[in-house]
Amino acid sequence: MRLGADDHPPVTGIVARYRRRDFFLSRWRITDLNAHGVRLNSDILDLRPFVRRESEVLLARDVLDKQLIDVDGKRVVRVNDVQIIEAAGDWRVTGADVSLQGLWRRLAPAGFAGSKRPVEVLDWADVGYLATDAATVQLKSSSDKLARLHPVEIARLAEALSYHHGSEVVESLDDETAAETLEEMPAERQAKILGDMDQERAADILEWMSPDEAADVLGDLPEEKAEELLGLMEHDEQADVVELLPYEDDTAGGLMTTEFVTLPRALTVGEALARLREMAETPNMIYYLYVVEEENSWNLLGVIALRSLILAEPSMPLEHVMRTEFQRADPGEPAREVAQRIAEYNLLALPVVDEAGDILGIITVDDAMEILLPKNWRQRNI
Repeated sequence: MRLGADDHPPVTGIVARYRRRDFFLSRWRITDLNAHGVRLNSDILDLRPFVRRESEVLLARDVLDKQLIDVDGKRVVRVNDVQIIEAAGDWRVTGADVSLQGLWRRLAPAGFAGSKRPVEVLDWADVGYLATDAATVQLKSSSDKLARLHPVEIARLAEALSYHHGSEVVESLDDETAAETLEEMPAERQAKILGDMDQERAADILEWMSPDEAADVLGDLPEEKAEELLGLMEHDEQADVVELLPYEDDTAGGLMTTEFVTLPRALTVGEALARLREMAETPNMIYYLYVVEEENSWNLLGVIALRSLILAEPSMPLEHVMRTEFQRADPGEPAREVAQRIAEYNLLALPVVDEAGDILGIITVDDAMEILLPKNWRQRNI
């Protein structure tokens, strides 16, 4: 068959063998294809050796017994047989039999005859990726199909495949989705996938990752490799990551991210909301806003929950809405102690502040929970 935009790819022909030589029978030469064999419209054969063309997949060699991603079922399954249906003069691959009966049908067709045991045929339209090692076939995941899944789900599916095929899945995604997917993978696998990837592409993906995740990945790579990737990143994203690299992983500084929003105390509630709307980029999750002394200052004076800001009178100054008593962390504090404090006080984020009172970053609740929960909890409960 030939892979392309079709949900049900067409069968382009049959590869036959004569005297140990494989040759190709084109679709237009075939008048009948069924369980009894192939019928041709001519007895003239072209016995030139078969050469696979671009996007061509050999069903027996490249599909049978291989793993694929079932997007609709959000699972990795094995192909035990394929379903081919004739429609409008074409034969098309419409499904993959992933049941044990499909395998039994191939291995013992005579014994299978008349069997009423149920089969499970997966619609080929739901195949998001086919794990094959065919060197001449570019079998990447279909980004529009995998886009139907959450990055957490894509990550789990990629981890269920071999490292080689899992990394192919990640590389086939757009930069933003690839970054979100990698963030859901174990640190060792993140580093290996990015380390083996084309450097320009790896740097592009790192730019989409949150600064703390990107810093962790770079910290797990060999120093020379990390410096190369860091040098390829855009200046702003590079600067955010560089700020986090000096901190140890098991400290508050190593757990924090630099994605947060500060507002000067002189603003009113209405002016603060207008500024938020005008921001070109905002953090993915804005739990709290951090009030500082003045523009371009990092001296932290207070914290405002986003909900409180929205409900406050637009004319009210921020300093009348902010809380001046709040929990904070020192960058050198043990990460587990900080995570326990976030859980104890039921916080969504905790600012990390240095000795001078300047905010360095924030620790979000999701990062804190990764410290407190058992290592395999997320994998077991997805």
